[in-house]
Amino acid sequence: MAGHSKFANIKHRKGAQDKKRSAMFSKLSREITVAAKSGMPDPDMNPRLRLAVNNAKGQSMPKDNIQRAIDKASASEGDDYKEVRYEGFGPGGVSLIVEALTDNTNRTVTNVRTIFSRNGGNMGESGSVSHGFERVGYIAYPASAGDEDTVMEAVMEAGGDDIQSSEDGHEIWTAMEDLHEVAGALEKSLGEAESVKLAWKPSVEVEVDAAQAETLLGLIDALEDDDDVQAVHGNYSVSDEIMEQLG
Repeated sequence: MAGHSKFANIKHRKGAQDKKRSAMFSKLSREITVAAKSGMPDPDMNPRLRLAVNNAKGQSMPKDNIQRAIDKASASEGDDYKEVRYEGFGPGGVSLIVEALTDNTNRTVTNVRTIFSRNGGNMGESGSVSHGFERVGYIAYPASAGDEDTVMEAVMEAGGDDIQSSEDGHEIWTAMEDLHEVAGALEKSLGEAESVKLAWKPSVEVEVDAAQAETLLGLIDALEDDDDVQAVHGNYSVSDEIMEQLG
């Protein structure tokens, strides 16, 4: 997604996300617990856990909630979750990748397929769209972090690969294996990021019109509302004008 478009989408859905903060914290806790179970329960010794904790902090998740999620893993509590990925299509030929953590794959795949079909999309086979994406590291900063030149200089010094800046904020891309190192260096120069995570970056973007965008954002919101879905990635681009209309 183009930098300005992604931030516009984030702003467009921020109100809805605020209302669903409890559900968001639940998903973040699940990822933290799974990450802690996958290795050491110490973020300094477990890159995946460090990433999950940093992302939770970026979403203003309370420290007590984060620690409880880590302690849950240490106590071997909770269900065992499996990581699954689904691929599909939205209006206008947009490609979507849906990442989930589930303790019941039959339930999750049924729910995701139903959400696609009821919201103007259709689920595809595994590998049907992921070939058009690259797995990368993603870091987001608000516009208040600095002007484009200041942030670009910090990104270059930190070893980031690419940056897209707009009046809404800054999107920074890194090689997947460099994410933790780059994020750490940027935190020293720019402060805490809004988001630090692994993402799917599209090689080609699809521009969608107003009608397609409205249906597409509805589909994405419905997918994100599912308890098992952790993230939705797409290759769409929406103009600021259309986002303002939909806002």
